[in-house]
Amino acid sequence: MRYPKLRELKEAIRALVKGPYTSKFPYKPHTPFERFRGRPEYHQDDCMGCTACVQVCPTGALEFKDSVRENGASRTLVVHWDVCIFCGNCQANCPTSKGIVLSQKFDLATTEKRQDLVQSIDKRLLLCDCCNEIIAPYDQLMWVARRLGALCFSNASLMLFYLRHLELALLRMPPENEKGDLRRPDRIRLLCPRCRREAVLKS
Repeated sequence: MRYPKLRELKEAIRALVKGPYTSKFPYKPHTPFERFRGRPEYHQDDCMGCTACVQVCPTGALEFKDSVRENGASRTLVVHWDVCIFCGNCQANCPTSKGIVLSQKFDLATTEKRQDLVQSIDKRLLLCDCCNEIIAPYDQLMWVARRLGALCFSNASLMLFYLRHLELALLRMPPENEKGDLRRPDRIRLLCPRCRREAVLKS
């Protein structure tokens, strides 16, 4: 006859005295541990739309889509909870550490459509004054400007963006010429990297 180990006997006696280790979910609510990794959720105010989380997602549960319209441009970030494996890479690589956070919500079972297991947020984008190409999200440039402080004035586009935010510069400068060719005065405009390179070379 094989006798049980002392450790196993100790655990069995402890379970008889203190009760089972398992919770009574789903009959009673279950409170996970503090560091439990549940479904990731975007926070509208803390996310800056940099898409760092999308780049490191191993399963493709995160995606983004940019849309440019006449009244402005926006970036939509989407998380698909039915594809997510709750690895935590998105939260670990978020520059703000609060833009996307793994919550303690784990009960994702549903009999409805899989399209309902998503969350999306929209972030405003800044466009180039010359070619209307996307430069970066508004919140991302604001985050960089605040981190750099006075050093943000060493970059022309970042300086002009920050002055526009403080309402100390025109929201959109009028074109210098009708042909649209970049000239020396265009260097002090909010330009994408391609247009800025062209403006510097032509000046």
